[in-house]
Amino acid sequence: MSTLSDLLAEHTTLSDGVVDHLQMVVAEWQLLSDLSFADFLLWTPVEDADGEVDDGRFLCVAQARPTTAPTAHPEDLVGGVVTSVEHPQLRRAVLDGRICREEEPKWHLGVPVRRETIPVRYGNQVVAVLSRDTNLAMPRVPSPLEISYLGSASDLCQMVADGSFPTSEPAPDVHTSPRVGDGLIRLDATGSAVFASPNALSAYHRMGHAADLLGTQLAPLTRALISDPFDATEVAQRIRLAVDGQPSMRMEAEARGATVLFRALPLRPRGQAAGALVLVRDVTDLKRRDRALMSKDATIREIHHRVKNNLQTVAALLRLQSRRMSTPEARQALQESMRRVTSIALVHETLSMSVDERVDLDDVIDRVIPMMSDVAAAESRVAVRRDGRFGVVPAELATPLVMVLTELVQNAIEHAFSRGQRGDVSLSASRSAKWLDVLVNDNGKGLPAGFSLERADGLGLQIVRTLVDSELQGSLSLRRGEPVGTQAVLRVPLKRRR
Repeated sequence: MSTLSDLLAEHTTLSDGVVDHLQMVVAEWQLLSDLSFADFLLWTPVEDADGEVDDGRFLCVAQARPTTAPTAHPEDLVGGVVTSVEHPQLRRAVLDGRICREEEPKWHLGVPVRRETIPVRYGNQVVAVLSRDTNLAMPRVPSPLEISYLGSASDLCQMVADGSFPTSEPAPDVHTSPRVGDGLIRLDATGSAVFASPNALSAYHRMGHAADLLGTQLAPLTRALISDPFDATEVAQRIRLAVDGQPSMRMEAEARGATVLFRALPLRPRGQAAGALVLVRDVTDLKRRDRALMSKDATIREIHHRVKNNLQTVAALLRLQSRRMSTPEARQALQESMRRVTSIALVHETLSMSVDERVDLDDVIDRVIPMMSDVAAAESRVAVRRDGRFGVVPAELATPLVMVLTELVQNAIEHAFSRGQRGDVSLSASRSAKWLDVLVNDNGKGLPAGFSLERADGLGLQIVRTLVDSELQGSLSLRRGEPVGTQAVLRVPLKRRR
């Protein structure tokens, strides 16, 4: 499905300012749709190959459905074209620059639909048309809530036609900003509440206000309820500014243990003060869950930090013990164990600083390579380097993958080169959506005759085979390099099979 930007770029020559304004209309129009109990469609005149506007045909570039009523259009109309014969109100809205309404409902897919069109004005020009299509199949009994919703919608739609809504202020976050169903309060031109939805009343009751809101001055009342003096002053000021005609962004405040989001919108149809809308959303339970998750994440990171410290202590003990060993074989075994423990400690150190239990393998490997290079310097003159990017992997893949890579590199250092011989070992990575492919390549003396990975009895290769099969669920092969050396080819799936 093409996005609004794609459709506008492909079918129109609208300026960047007009496109940005239409984007803001779409960012705000769920509010219009919910207040109107109607679907909203955004139409632009079709342009010919020369960029000339044909106001006899209109292209649907965006669509919104209400959350407060049945949709009038269960099918997707974005990308469709209609003529002025099929939908004459579209052309009338462009030519007259005013809201137009059909006299009689039209039947659409067996559903009676009432159509209205609202010109979208930018500056002194009508740049698009909003179609407000209401499903009349479900009869509605007029109620204070419905009357207030529809009246507020009419004022906002008139402001769209005036070019005063939406404003050039940054659009609110659609995921966190209060919506109509969360709670709505209508204020008159003096700032007194003339309507409050049940959810809005519940939010204020949770903040400590036990009485009704009707007839109260909302700004001073809200200021008295909010705990923090700065937040109280800020929220009250934004409500007053909205009554005076200035829009405000979303704000969060706490009162008596409750956390509430506020957003105030001025109502000025035809430039005349008509009060304001205040949207409220009680997010107390969401905040409590967020704090619990943050506490859990902090606990997990602390555990990783302590595991890292303990592993580093074990590595230090192994180092001390190896220095006391007189047998070279025993000293080497302890040093290899120290290296394995240190590589695991590096993964836990990275996880102790991660907020999503994911590890940047490039960072870990770049810290392991110097450690292996120091070992190589004592036995040979081998340089180890990384090519390509390993990327970020989940925590459950990180530890076995780092251990496998360190074992393969260490195996190449120990067996591919004679003592004191110069050489190179490289780790090359390539990544797709499903796989991580790693090539460990050396320019040493190559595999011995008759070598078989399955029959190799070295501890390092046994560890590698076990981790690749059971933990990584991947595949590993060793082959002769070209023209010399050995290549270890590792393939690991990035999505674990259950």
